[in-house]
Amino acid sequence: MQNQPRVRRAELSEATEVARVFARAALDEAVTAWVLEDSPEAVEYFRNERAPEMITNALKQDQVWLAGSGSDIWAVSVWQTVTSADRFEAEAAELRALAGQVPGRPFERITAVTTALAARHPREFPHQYLQVIVTLPEFRGMGAGAAIITDRVKSATTPAYLEASTERSQRLYERCGFARIGDQIVLPDNGPTLRPMWFQS
Repeated sequence: MQNQPRVRRAELSEATEVARVFARAALDEAVTAWVLEDSPEAVEYFRNERAPEMITNALKQDQVWLAGSGSDIWAVSVWQTVTSADRFEAEAAELRALAGQVPGRPFERITAVTTALAARHPREFPHQYLQVIVTLPEFRGMGAGAAIITDRVKSATTPAYLEASTERSQRLYERCGFARIGDQIVLPDNGPTLRPMWFQS
């Protein structure tokens, strides 16, 4: 019988392994898959450059929380503490600039995502922002994502915000105490529909 996932905060010394797991787990996440669709070059850029950079920055500036068993990492999540609108607007601009290194449609799509999310991000500060949570395919359905969310909201001293990228993930977040807020964010070019959600601590 498989062990229940254990939740812990990642350390900077783990950056390489966490980035490797994150990159593999994120490739079929709804938004990432849409951005990278039909672009092998963009997939390689994400795997070899963007994912390691994102995880390293998050370990230095924010919090990366993991779920797994023993030394095995099943799921990776990135949480930001947002204290003003400046932060996510600046990050959106940075991502748009980075996306310029990937030619064609991925650039257009990541620009659409970051612009839409920055425009709709709540202006109630401070709050925690679950930027992303992904689970390796072989460990999905085993409670890793729910374990992270439950652990984080139980210890929350501020509200929390996220965008659910599927109906299934929305149901998971609702079970953990999040509620839908505002209108859905419909991405262009047959992109996924995102559902803003808020947890009131």
